[in-house]
Amino acid sequence: MSMRNKNHFFVVALIFALCLPVLAQKKTREERREEATTRSVMGLVSGPDDQPVPGAVVQVKDMKTLQVRSFITQTDGTYHFFGLKNDNEYEVIAKSGEMNAGPRKLSIFDTRKEAVLNFKFEKK
Repeated sequence: MSMRNKNHFFVVALIFALCLPVLAQKKTREERREEATTRSVMGLVSGPDDQPVPGAVVQVKDMKTLQVRSFITQTDGTYHFFGLKNDNEYEVIAKSGEMNAGPRKLSIFDTRKEAVLNFKFEKK
């Protein structure tokens, strides 16, 4: 490789190295903007005996688009939805077999970044 090619390669590598922090900073700004406009909802689903219900289906419905997302509770009865828009209302329900709980509303006036909505199934 000639000296000129080495210098050219060095300049390109230097420019690339200097641009990386700018690109990383831009991504961080986009992530911060998304975090500022989104929220999450999480909680615990328990049975009539106050024990966690693993395998229950929790659904969150966007009341603007009517899109429904589902989550199956973990072994400890917990669920978690991310990326919900701050300016949309949501309705959350829990189901397991014949048992139902909810609906519970997540309002646009609820400003929590991480809302907690617990569900308890009642005896019929």
